[in-house]
Amino acid sequence: MRRLATLLFVMLGACSQTPVSDPAPAPVAAPSTPTAAPPTVVPPIDVSALRADLTLFASDAFQGRLAGTPAARRAAEFIAERLTAAGLEPAGDSGFFQRVPLSRQVFAPTTKFLVTSRGRATELKLGEDVAPILRVGDYHTQLSTEGELVFAGYALSVPQLNRNDLAGLNLAGKVVVFLGGAPPNADSATRARLESPEQLGQRLGAILNGGAAGIVIMAVGTLEDDFDAVASEVASGALELGPGEQEPSRVVPMVMFARPRSGSPLLPSGWPADDKPQALGRHLTARITLGRAQTESYNVVALLRGRDPALSRSYVALGAHLDHIGVQPAAGRDSIANGADDDGSGSMGLVAIARALAASPERPRRSLLFVWHTGEEAGMLGSEWFVTHPTVPIDSVVAQLNADMIGRNAPDSLMLVGPRAAPNGQSRVLGALVDSVNTALPRPFTINREWDSPDHPEQIYLRSDHYSYAKRGIPIVFYTTGLHEDYHKVTDEVSKIDFDKLTRVSELIMRSALAVANRTERPRSGR
Repeated sequence: MRRLATLLFVMLGACSQTPVSDPAPAPVAAPSTPTAAPPTVVPPIDVSALRADLTLFASDAFQGRLAGTPAARRAAEFIAERLTAAGLEPAGDSGFFQRVPLSRQVFAPTTKFLVTSRGRATELKLGEDVAPILRVGDYHTQLSTEGELVFAGYALSVPQLNRNDLAGLNLAGKVVVFLGGAPPNADSATRARLESPEQLGQRLGAILNGGAAGIVIMAVGTLEDDFDAVASEVASGALELGPGEQEPSRVVPMVMFARPRSGSPLLPSGWPADDKPQALGRHLTARITLGRAQTESYNVVALLRGRDPALSRSYVALGAHLDHIGVQPAAGRDSIANGADDDGSGSMGLVAIARALAASPERPRRSLLFVWHTGEEAGMLGSEWFVTHPTVPIDSVVAQLNADMIGRNAPDSLMLVGPRAAPNGQSRVLGALVDSVNTALPRPFTINREWDSPDHPEQIYLRSDHYSYAKRGIPIVFYTTGLHEDYHKVTDEVSKIDFDKLTRVSELIMRSALAVANRTERPRSGR
C-alpha cells in the first residue's frame, strides 16, 4: 500500500486556494441488499501451507521484492510454482507471467542543486539534503528550475493556530519552501489532520496556483518517512511504465522533499524558533539530468475457469501485489524490508484461495481471475499495465477484490474500502454482497468503514491496485486490516502475522468471490 504516490496524486486534485479546514462528511445512502445466488461448496483454507508459503515469501531470500529486480522475478516465479502445483490455468502473455516493461530513471552525476547567497554557492546533496519527485500520477515534474527562495512557514491558513502563512507573499516565479508538518501549537488531532495527504495537497495546490516555479517540502513529522521513500528511489532509480523515452505531455513545476536541518540554506537562519513566512534572500538553481535503463517486471495471472457455458466468459478478479520496497537503510542489523504484511499477506492469501478452489469438486459459474500485480509500491504500475493491456477483455471483468495488508491488528476488525468511496455508487451493490457474506460467517468481522469515504484525509481508496480497476468503472472492494507501526519498515516480519486472522480474511475474500461468481447479474449499481 503506497502512501507517497497517493499524497502526490492528491496534490494535483487539490489545486485551489481553499483554506485548510475539516472536511464535511459525505452523505451515504444505504444500499439495498442484493439477491445472493445459492452458495457453492466452500473448501477450507490450508493454514499450514499458507504459513509455510508466507514464511518463505517474506524471507531474506527475496531481498524485499523490489519491482524491476531479480528478487521480484524470483517472487513471481515462486507464485507461479504454487499455481502450477495447484493445477490452475495460466492466463498471462507467457504462461503465468505478464511482462510489464519498465524504465528505471537514474540520476546522472551532472544533477546539481545550488543555493547562492551574496555570491557564495552551497551545493545540496542528492538523497541526503534533497530528494526530487519525478512523477506525480500521470504528470511529470520539470527537471529544472531556478528562482528566489521564499519561505512560506507551514503554508497554512488556520486562524485557531494563528497562521495565515500565504497572505501577502508573492509566490509567482519563486521557489517556495514550506514545512510539511504541523505547527508546535497544534494538538494531536489537528496535527494528524494537517499531516494527511488531503490537507497537504491543499497547501501544495495553493502554492501552485500562486505561480510558484518550484516547491520544496520540508519533511517534518510523518513526512520524514516519505523523504526516506523518495531518497530510496533516488538511490535505486525511480520506475515508470514503458520505455519512458517520449516527452511527457503534462508537467508540473519541480517538487522535492528536503531534510529540515538547522543551518540549512533552504530555511530561515533562526529556524526552528523562527518559522515566520519570509523571503530568504537566496537563489536556488536546480538541474536534473536523467539516464534511463530499461528493465522489466512481471504480473502473475492465473485462471480458474467457471462451469457455466455463458457466464464463464466473464470474470471475478482477485488481486494482491507481489512487490515490496527492497533493501532499506539498516535498522540495527537488518536492512531487508520483507513486507510480510505488505503485501505478503495478501499475495499468499490469494495463493491459498486459488489452491483451495482448484481442489474443490465444484466450480463457480463465472471464471475467477487471479492477478498478482508488480510495481504497486512504485505507483500501481503493474495494475495499470494490466487494465490497459488485459489478458482477458477488460469489460468482461465484473468485479475486482483486492487484498493488501490483511494479517495484522485486532482479531475481529476488518476494513472494507470502495462501496462508499467509489464514485456514482459503482461499488455499492458489490459492497452489500460482501457485507451479506460476512454476516453469514460463523465468526463475522466487525467492519470498520472509517476509510471508505471519498473525503477521508488519508485517501486510502487511491492507495492500492483496486484503484486502477475502479478508474475504468469496475466495481471493487478493497480488504485490509489496516496500517501499523511496522508499515514500510524492515520490522514487517512474519513473526508478527496473525495467521488465524489471515486465514479468516482469506476465507471471506474467497466466499465473496464465489457469491459474485454465482450470481447471474453483474454487481452493478442498482442491481
